[in-house]
Amino acid sequence: MLEVSNYEFWFVTGSQALYGEEQLEEVAEDTKKIVDELNKSGKLPYKVVYKGVMTTADSVTQFMKEANYQDTVAGVMTWMHTFSPAKNWIRGTKMLQKPLLHLATQYLKEIPYETIDFDYMNLNQSAHGDREYGYINARLQKNNKIIYGYWGDEEIQNEIADWEDVAVAYNESFKLKVARFGDTMRDVAVTELDKVEAQIELGWTIDYYAVGDLVEVINGISEKEVNELYQELKTKYDFVEGSNSAEKFEQSVKVQLKQYLGIKKFLDDNGYTAFTTNFQNLYGMEQLPGLAVQLLMSEGYGFGAEGDAKSAGLTRLLKIMSHNKQTAFMEDYTLDLRKGHEAILGSHMLEVDPTISGEKPRVEVHPLDIGDKDDPARLVFQGIDGDAVDVTLSHSYDGFKFISYPVEARKPEAQTPNLPVASQLWTPKVGLKEGATKWIQYGGGHHTVLSFALTEEQISDLASLFGIESVEIG
Repeated sequence: MLEVSNYEFWFVTGSQALYGEEQLEEVAEDTKKIVDELNKSGKLPYKVVYKGVMTTADSVTQFMKEANYQDTVAGVMTWMHTFSPAKNWIRGTKMLQKPLLHLATQYLKEIPYETIDFDYMNLNQSAHGDREYGYINARLQKNNKIIYGYWGDEEIQNEIADWEDVAVAYNESFKLKVARFGDTMRDVAVTELDKVEAQIELGWTIDYYAVGDLVEVINGISEKEVNELYQELKTKYDFVEGSNSAEKFEQSVKVQLKQYLGIKKFLDDNGYTAFTTNFQNLYGMEQLPGLAVQLLMSEGYGFGAEGDAKSAGLTRLLKIMSHNKQTAFMEDYTLDLRKGHEAILGSHMLEVDPTISGEKPRVEVHPLDIGDKDDPARLVFQGIDGDAVDVTLSHSYDGFKFISYPVEARKPEAQTPNLPVASQLWTPKVGLKEGATKWIQYGGGHHTVLSFALTEEQISDLASLFGIESVEIG
């Protein structure tokens, strides 16, 4: 499984010196309690680290500098326990290059009507302090995340957890390298992009390699490695020979396993976590990678078919955000337009990620009427039922943008014995007609990432961090 760096988030509280040392010491203890409880909750995927109470512009600025410098810091969380003069935050906040979360909360959950006094107010004026602090972030156009509510509530902790995943994906985006084996598909527009613009806006490095560069690595994989993996695969999936001879079936599967090992070695040796293939660029390869790609995606690698580097990078990012749970490269494949059945059947020729499988996938070998190569092995399965979000990354005259809609996903209504591919059915929640029409109007492509683990809000938050548009249909 592809690992993500061991990130942490720094938590700091804003205050001022007018309240006196005794109150500031109490604020520090309250903050430590909040941080400890957040970490103990088991909800947050990454550790929160207490970094003190800030009362001056110099302390804030130094803190932000250090947060920028430390590679292990994925973002900063701030809490204004009471009125913290926001001018103190201007320079430091302008310098901050990491995601920023304003936790608009209060240490105590309710108002103690019988005992409330001015000492209490000196420690519990978040209703006041949040507005002062929020004003300066809005004026600085910081695009920071605001989570409002009691820090101890499960709902708020889940929101913080979701944001942590977005912030980590944003950080990882600037390390993301996509290996494009061959070019994009000839004469196709939607898979093209400006690689320099992708590096400027998203942090991605996208590199071209001739297919021969990959073939050389694949050919270096030993028969012993392939045989061992073949036996291991038997324990994970059902092998269905179908009309193939035993020899042909085994040979086809082993070709894919050799490709899997070769692609993985190439990517790992050169620091890539996403890649593309193209059935028009297969010189020296026996089959179009199918099972090979599916196995790599199941481990967290990003992928885009037909040279689509946008989808490869997007798949990798969303897999980071979802911890590689139920998040898959997908394609709008064909439609059901019957009244009451309106839906998109999502699939691809071979390359659909088994993290969304609703059953034990089957390894099968069938002809492929495109690519002019030997019959490729692939995993065949139907998807799952549930709420999901479908996302694409578009690149046009107005730059990059996410286009997405929430969908109701379900298993296909029947098996497709003559179309042996992995498949998933879904319908935009605004309806197929409205959803698809707007998708097309906004320039959304046919390659998408379908996730049962992510939310529309997380996609919007990620777009906000990049400073790109997020089009949310419905």
